[in-house]
Amino acid sequence: MDLSSSRLRRFLGAAVRSRAAVVVVACCVAAVCMALTGNVPLPPSLQFIQVGHWVYNTASQSTYHVDGATGQVDARASVPGVAQGSQVTQGARSGYVVERSRITEFSKSTLSVENSATPPATEEPVVLEVAGGPYLVYRNAGQIVRLGDPMATVAAGGPVSDPVATSDGTVWIHRIDNGAICELPKDATLPSCPARLPQGHDGALSVVDDQLVVIDTTADTLSPVGTDGLGDAANIGVDLRSTVQVANSTVDGRLAVADPDQGQLHLIDASGLLKDSPVVKPVSVGLPAGSRFAGPVATAHTVVLVDQTRNDVLTYDSTGALKSTKKIPGSGGASKPAAGQDGRIYVDNPDGSHVLVVDGKNGSTADVDVDAQSHRTPNPGPQTETQQQAPPPAAPPPAGAPTTASATVPGAPRGVSATVGGNGSVKVSWSAAPSNGSRITRYVVSWPGGSTTVDGSSASTTLTGLTSGKSYVISVAAENSAGRGPAASAKSVTLGQPADAPVVTANVSSGRVSVSWTAPNLHGANLVNYQVSVSGQGSRSVSGTSTTLTGLTGTVTVTVRALTKYGSGSQLTGAAGTKQVTIPAGPPTVKIVKVHGASQGGNLVVTVDANANGAAATCMATFINVNSAWVPCNGITTITFNSAFWAGSVPVKATIKNSEGTGTDSWLGDPGAGFVFLLFPTALLAGTRSKSLWKSQKGKS
Repeated sequence: MDLSSSRLRRFLGAAVRSRAAVVVVACCVAAVCMALTGNVPLPPSLQFIQVGHWVYNTASQSTYHVDGATGQVDARASVPGVAQGSQVTQGARSGYVVERSRITEFSKSTLSVENSATPPATEEPVVLEVAGGPYLVYRNAGQIVRLGDPMATVAAGGPVSDPVATSDGTVWIHRIDNGAICELPKDATLPSCPARLPQGHDGALSVVDDQLVVIDTTADTLSPVGTDGLGDAANIGVDLRSTVQVANSTVDGRLAVADPDQGQLHLIDASGLLKDSPVVKPVSVGLPAGSRFAGPVATAHTVVLVDQTRNDVLTYDSTGALKSTKKIPGSGGASKPAAGQDGRIYVDNPDGSHVLVVDGKNGSTADVDVDAQSHRTPNPGPQTETQQQAPPPAAPPPAGAPTTASATVPGAPRGVSATVGGNGSVKVSWSAAPSNGSRITRYVVSWPGGSTTVDGSSASTTLTGLTSGKSYVISVAAENSAGRGPAASAKSVTLGQPADAPVVTANVSSGRVSVSWTAPNLHGANLVNYQVSVSGQGSRSVSGTSTTLTGLTGTVTVTVRALTKYGSGSQLTGAAGTKQVTIPAGPPTVKIVKVHGASQGGNLVVTVDANANGAAATCMATFINVNSAWVPCNGITTITFNSAFWAGSVPVKATIKNSEGTGTDSWLGDPGAGFVFLLFPTALLAGTRSKSLWKSQKGKS
């Protein structure tokens, strides 16, 4: 559409006044970027929608852009050394390859790597492609990363559930430790928490008509969230478990809630509940039994679930009708649906060789074969020395020769891996590349500073003479009569030995865990820091050899690893040192359950029920004014006074102690017939009657 400057101003002004969404998209040939032609200034509120989806392809060690509208791969950026299954997201000018240990930024205009950063936690984050982002939400660690220039990390204050976002770029999170519902507006540096679920209630967030709502899965209600807290709760009419999975937004006004435990997908009239208008009865449809699901993810008219057990993509409409079932190519990974800003939903297969594109309007699903298109995808980035030395294409056949199908260069080898061996060697392995009409004659194995060739029937080779402590990205490319195909790279390897495991100790006092460890053998590498993690929680970086942990309960395992580097090489993660520790729930308690005399030997036996509350404890009994020895105790424990005789009621006291405090209990009664006679030097008897009885007994003897 061609608009003059004046017409364009009127068009934009009218759109802003009516609050209509304005999307201006111009696709650059190599960069898949968006630009507004002309010199008309943009309104501040104008947001660009990111078109299409980026996927990381393990075989070629590159990220590709898939145009969801055409099903075509139209751009490629080489990002070697990335782990299989890594997510890729995009902002206005950059794309980001997100690994557990690294975030790599590449330019969407030059298609080259620009920067890398270390994430705040080693868990897989939830990715949100929204205005002002994209965002990475590390749920267990309670950290939110805003990608862009500059990159920023915001602490949520505690672990969170799945986040959602409204159209203005506000990210919403639910603190699962205290029930707080918090918002992080676009460009904000700290979250604020305007609402909170009742104590002990579980919940999930979603967006209905661009309004944040919370599903209280304990009370089975839906409530809007505003600046002044939770709005009126409406009963949703479905009995929900705390394990349900709630869609990010509504489909035709209905909110999709998956309950894999019950094998049900519920579609709830959320728009009607918010408007306090007549509500349509919830629709429930059956899901395949015994499956694990990712999703649901919703567009305006379609809901997508990924059956990770059967490797299927399932699409539904708002009535619960199954629109399509599509098998995900490949195996060995747990695919997830991702909502694109273009109204489509994308599902990558484990190695990034295929992307399933779901049409957000009718639920149809198309399979984009990334591998098949990758050797035709241009990459304007600089050529490597190996690429520059590639042989020219074969000469055309002479005139009059029989016509046959033309061969093309091979595809990229699959499954390239590099394993460090002894004496500075690296074993490189791969699976055969697609020959594309002509026999593969050789493979070229290259690395920074060198290359070698092996026969086309080979699937591995061993490289020697590499420098210890240096990182290498090793690539493999196939050649046939048509030339050399695209290279595939293994993940970066460093010739060096990871650090040994440190010896970890842990002491508990007043709910605090003091952790310390020995400095392990680093094998000549430089220490980066220690990574200290706790089971079920995030990790922290520590420069010294001790730290203090708080807020823990029950039995947990503390793990310490040394991160090291050889020179400027990549980080090596050392072996894990672990220590299991139990944090007491509070001071110990003790209860005297029985005091009786033994049938033989004149012994007095005190039986107690000791509750150590998770820490080692010892117990002692006091009979009149004589103390027993301290004995380990937890649960039913007996304490015996030897050679004791008594008559009448006697006092007994029990004491328990551990690192968290002490507890006591008292008893007064008659353990049985007899005279008091204690063979302790400090034994004192209270009461005139007891003394006379003792003297009488002595005279008789």
